[in-house]
Amino acid sequence: MEETIEQTLTFFRLPRQHHKHLKSTNMLERLNEEIRRRTYVVRIFPNAESCLRLVRALAVETHENWMEANRYINMDDLREHKKLALRQAA
Repeated sequence: MEETIEQTLTFFRLPRQHHKHLKSTNMLERLNEEIRRRTYVVRIFPNAESCLRLVRALAVETHENWMEANRYINMDDLREHKKLALRQAA
């Protein structure tokens, strides 16, 4: 643990506004619910590959929607945080 303490505490170097989003699994739970809902509609898959195709399509769709619409984490805050850290280090 002592060897990797630097990586372990990286979380605390990020802006405080990001903490609530990073420690939450809401996005993952939402994706799992959507997969459950869509597979329930299909009910029986002819093979494992067809189920995997559906899950991949949902993951891609979710990723595209997330990239276009939502800003889950405001990267401007992170840029400002990094600028302040660089100024303090200098």
